[in-house]
Amino acid sequence: MFRIPAPELQIEFSLALAEIRRRYLQEALQETVGTLPIAEVDSELATVAQADALQKLARHSIRGELLFPVPLILAANPYLLGYYRLLYGFSQKQFYTAATGVGAFKSMEERGVVSKARLSDIAELCRSMAPAGAALLDGLGAKRVSVALLDDLTLLTIGPQLRGGANVKKGARGIVKVFEAIHEIVKQSAISVDDARIVARNAAQRLVYVEFAPDPDIIIREEIAPSQFAEKIAIEVKAGEDFSNIHNRLGEAEKSHQKARQRGYVECWTIVNVDRIDMEMARRESPTTNRFYRISDIMSGTGAEFLDFRNRILSLIGV
Repeated sequence: MFRIPAPELQIEFSLALAEIRRRYLQEALQETVGTLPIAEVDSELATVAQADALQKLARHSIRGELLFPVPLILAANPYLLGYYRLLYGFSQKQFYTAATGVGAFKSMEERGVVSKARLSDIAELCRSMAPAGAALLDGLGAKRVSVALLDDLTLLTIGPQLRGGANVKKGARGIVKVFEAIHEIVKQSAISVDDARIVARNAAQRLVYVEFAPDPDIIIREEIAPSQFAEKIAIEVKAGEDFSNIHNRLGEAEKSHQKARQRGYVECWTIVNVDRIDMEMARRESPTTNRFYRISDIMSGTGAEFLDFRNRILSLIGV
């Protein structure tokens, strides 16, 4: 029997896409234009885009603002800066940089706001973006351009953005699973628990902290004196399921663990979400890692790998 996984990612994408359409895509643009004096929109278009480009679009009954940003429109709905970024095929990392000078306008796409200091710069921003719109029109060819094609181009840029966001969420879920598994292991000694930290008291009556951290993902420390800690365990969680990318993930774990070693961590563990990983290969890719575990083994709550994980945590923190 073939085993086809459920299309969970596509379901998540469909929900995200509905929100993106409402805020950033053609539907949002057309709704905003519908609230503005069309004569003023056309007047500003003439100052942004070249007349021959607007004529090419008009021959196909395409409004100019579908390809060229207009100050009046962006001032009315700052979110729509994201529409033009997506249309021109730029990722956020490419677009909002010091090199482009557009970084100061990122709040428009992310929060739908533009500062008073930047409001007067929107016209210049639109004029600076217009050559990208003209180049896109020339590259597509006036005969091929259509409203549907422009919509498709924005969706092509959204795809990797959605997948990247989904991968981040998957990684976060994996970290939370490991955190919860550790909580189960130490809960008899826990004296407080919140969304980011577990505090336990060990046999030596010292406080032990299990915490989320930016790098590595989870750290376990023992307080040996007020505001002084013994760094016990640094844990990197790589929750991606794609086996073909395991080398990159292990390389990222190695970099994190090298930093953890410099900060004094005794043990560095890497937890992966790929069951058929070659442990010898993993040790070569991340020699700083002391122990490798699989998320599936930890979540099972049984078996040799889980018991090793459990016993080492209890031993190292003295619970």
